[in-house]
Amino acid sequence: MASEKFDLVVFGASGFTGQYVVDEVSRVAEEENLTWAIAGRNMAKLQKVLSEASKRTGKDLSEAAIIIADTTSKSSLEEMAKQAKVVLNCVGPYRFFGEPVVKACIEHGAHHLDICGEPQFLETMQLLYHSKAKENNVLVIGATGFDSVPAEAGIMYLQEKFASGQLTNVEGFLSIQTGPAGGAMNFATYESAVHGLSNAKELINLRKSLYPEPMPKIQHRLPKRSSLFFSEEVKKWCLPFMGSDRSVVYRTTRSHFSAGILKNPVEFFPYMCMSSLFSALKFVTFGLIFNFLCKFSFGRWILLNFSNVITLGVVKKGGPTKEQIEGSSATITFVGHGYDSPDSVKAGGKPNRQVTARLTAPEIGYVTTPICMLQCAVLVLKEGDKMKFRSGVLTPGAAFFGTSLLERLNKHNVKIETVSDTTI
Repeated sequence: MASEKFDLVVFGASGFTGQYVVDEVSRVAEEENLTWAIAGRNMAKLQKVLSEASKRTGKDLSEAAIIIADTTSKSSLEEMAKQAKVVLNCVGPYRFFGEPVVKACIEHGAHHLDICGEPQFLETMQLLYHSKAKENNVLVIGATGFDSVPAEAGIMYLQEKFASGQLTNVEGFLSIQTGPAGGAMNFATYESAVHGLSNAKELINLRKSLYPEPMPKIQHRLPKRSSLFFSEEVKKWCLPFMGSDRSVVYRTTRSHFSAGILKNPVEFFPYMCMSSLFSALKFVTFGLIFNFLCKFSFGRWILLNFSNVITLGVVKKGGPTKEQIEGSSATITFVGHGYDSPDSVKAGGKPNRQVTARLTAPEIGYVTTPICMLQCAVLVLKEGDKMKFRSGVLTPGAAFFGTSLLERLNKHNVKIETVSDTTI
């Protein structure tokens, strides 16, 4: 094996999310006949990860390979990249630890996938490394977890439904369901949000550099929603979703438009649904406090050092419990508007067709995220010939256009189906 590359290497395997990715790798590698290894800083912790994963999955992982690699050691990252066809990077926050891994992978010919939900990191990597990745025939695909594969998948699905006409606008309504044990967020995810919001202004100049030329204007834009509104589509109170989905989908649209896959931009607005008006108001109040504290170094110190208190126990350094994970699930309702035929596209006027689709998935952070990441990795290994873009720094929607992504997700319990199809 020393002279051959592993199909998959999980970097950051001993992290909270990384452990769940290892579980999924052990299952998928057996299904797809893939070789794999895990990587990280500490041999003892990595050995423990394999032991615990073996107990959870019922698989003998005693022979699984271990690679020692550290983001502070360039040579160790290079050695890891040399041994991998695809590196699954689970080490965050990516703004602090991601770039050296991307650079090592590009330089040594390993494809790189991450589960980053940080727009600034994702877009910076595209600005800095897209040309080099293309030159070296390497794929660097960001946001391959719940951020933002389900959003991309929903739009892919609607584009298929509008194949005879034209999709113009999509709204996505995310609802998270929790069981009796409630829900929780791992600290690293929260930490990424703190640093991301505190540096949000940097995105303005970054995007001007990344996309100096604007796309054509959308002729029939969706009516602007208020910051808090009741959605008739899902019968719930909703707020704008502050994750990476909208920015990732926008980058996909730019890629498709520049390549001639799309003749028109697709407008996308994602929202978070709340179970009641009271819950929505609580969330808004927390958001205002969070946003205010992020502006100051002392405020960020408070947010990071008293996260459990400020979030009323939602953020935990140990992450959610097994019961919380097993009791959680998610639904995204996609409402797409567009034209039903070439004639209606040519005629112009307002969109005349509405298709509503529903995506259902298990717990988002530690079940759906590993599923999405692994299915993306398998596509890189097995369906490269179907990809429109075969190298570069890409979004999932750009990378996996024309592949079996939707079918693979459906097979692994991330399912999408049509709810309604009407003339409007």
